Amino acid sequence: MGTLNTQSLTAPVGIIRLFEFVLTCITFSLAASQGHSTSSYWAWCMFTWCFCCFMTLLIIILELTNLSAKVPISWEDFTAAFAMLATLMVLAASVIYPRFFVCSTCGRGIAATVISCLSFILYAVEVGLTRAKPGEISGFLSTVPGLLKVLEAFVACIIFISLDSDRYSRYPGMQWCVAVYSICFIIALLIILLTICRLLNKCPFPFDKCLTGYNVLAVLMYMTAVVVWPIYSFQDNPRPANCHYCSWDNLVVVSFMTCVNLIVYIVDTFYSVRLVFFVSPA
Repeated sequence: MGTLNTQSLTAPVGIIRLFEFVLTCITFSLAASQGHSTSSYWAWCMFTWCFCCFMTLLIIILELTNLSAKVPISWEDFTAAFAMLATLMVLAASVIYPRFFVCSTCGRGIAATVISCLSFILYAVEVGLTRAKPGEISGFLSTVPGLLKVLEAFVACIIFISLDSDRYSRYPGMQWCVAVYSICFIIALLIILLTICRLLNKCPFPFDKCLTGYNVLAVLMYMTAVVVWPIYSFQDNPRPANCHYCSWDNLVVVSFMTCVNLIVYIVDTFYSVRLVFFVSPA
């Protein structure tokens, strides 16, 4: 019979995870009791808090029972990727929720926002504690390029929940942009999954060189989207006078997040080129 690993709860990361679980659970409960909306942003916020709460509890249980060592995945990569993803998701929820669903007299909504912000801080601290330091031997997702891959996939998710199919389905240029978002998201997600499942060493080609080539291609594709999406979104389409929150605002969100992901891919490309061509293997 296995023994419990109580040190996983008393270590700094373990204590932080306990607080993350409690705070995300409280945030979800407060927001759910505040009311309901059919908006995709509402669904994103509720999914974020529920998902992060459940996954944090699962990680705590697996490490407490030592079952994490028996899981056929790279546990280090998995926890590092989740911490980074949770940080970004909770940050987005902490901004989106009060922007669209909280009023000055909504006590539970305000409380949910404050606790969500505290959860974001805790997840960010976890990323700092688990991120690979220079010179350490660690999983790919614990390194800066690995964390950037998680960021790229996350930004694409924000883009997807902001898309308006009624508009982009009418313009081939906007359809190309959606294809760019989808292709880059799928490849980033595939890299993350292959890393977690320890399958990268089975690739029949040099992973680092292939990743560098892909990053260059992704930068070029996103450069076209940065230009094409605003042209089709805002040309002869001014913001409606009665737009408090309408589909036009979603076009702005997609345009902004496209620029953000372009910057992330450029940084990722510089890191990849540096690691492949300028850093000698130890």
